[in-house]
Amino acid sequence: MWYDPDIMRLNYDGRGTLLGEFSGDDRILVVLKSGEYYLTSFDLSNHFDDNMLIIEKYRPETVWTAILFDADQRYYYLKRFTFDDTNKRQRFIGDNPKSELIALSDKAGARFLVSFGGSDADREPMEIVAADFVGVKSMKAKGKRVTNLKVGKIKEIEPIAVEEDVETPEIDDDSQVDDVQEPTVDERSDEEIRDEINGQERLF
Repeated sequence: MWYDPDIMRLNYDGRGTLLGEFSGDDRILVVLKSGEYYLTSFDLSNHFDDNMLIIEKYRPETVWTAILFDADQRYYYLKRFTFDDTNKRQRFIGDNPKSELIALSDKAGARFLVSFGGSDADREPMEIVAADFVGVKSMKAKGKRVTNLKVGKIKEIEPIAVEEDVETPEIDDDSQVDDVQEPTVDERSDEEIRDEINGQERLF
């Protein structure tokens, strides 16, 4: 399956960007520059938005890193999350329409360089390794504030090399499940146990 940006449609003819092989319940992830996303089928009749940031085959386990400017708090935030499985258009950078999506990466070792501005312009840029900065949370979580200083620019830089382990989202509350070893129950009959004690071997 390919996506042709000139006509904003899918095709099997090799025109445009390769999306991969599709079958069954596979779907397409569409992320918009506005900070919204949705999932859709790979039907050739689909027509797509002209303000797309990302179009690709949906990978439910992929952890994404987003940097956003929160219009309510007037600060930049970094969050890590997986896109929820939904066909409904969802906004993942907050409800305020003035909030902005600054960067979005699916790299496991995503890394960003924060340059300062205004009265803080003389400070050295700050490097952020996303996985060290904040854990994986719900898509609706605000994330962690990048800095309290005046930000000039934030850009993604070369990711660090990491092992491709599946990261489990953090539990929001304090509940924790311990791996408790269940006691073994001896299901043998009394007669079998007596025979073992007496050294006798049973055939049945």
